[in-house]
Amino acid sequence: MGAENMGWLGWVATGMSIGSYFCRNQLILRRVQAVAALVWISYGLAISSRPVIAANVVVASVAAWSTLRGSGKLARPAAGPDNVE
Repeated sequence: MGAENMGWLGWVATGMSIGSYFCRNQLILRRVQAVAALVWISYGLAISSRPVIAANVVVASVAAWSTLRGSGKLARPAAGPDNVE
């Protein structure tokens, strides 16, 4: 399948990106944005567009990092009386 036939993938990525703004839960929003960025990367690869690939590698990375941080997997314990830094 040639790059000229991959326009639909760009539209799917666009729909996912727009749809993420309707998520009320921040964790779900970040997950949707990460998956949308992966679809954008696939589209960028299909059309051989380095800017699309590079921009969405950054977006996917930040979305994945913030998802892990928001889920507590990367979060540091808060400083408090029992946990003084």
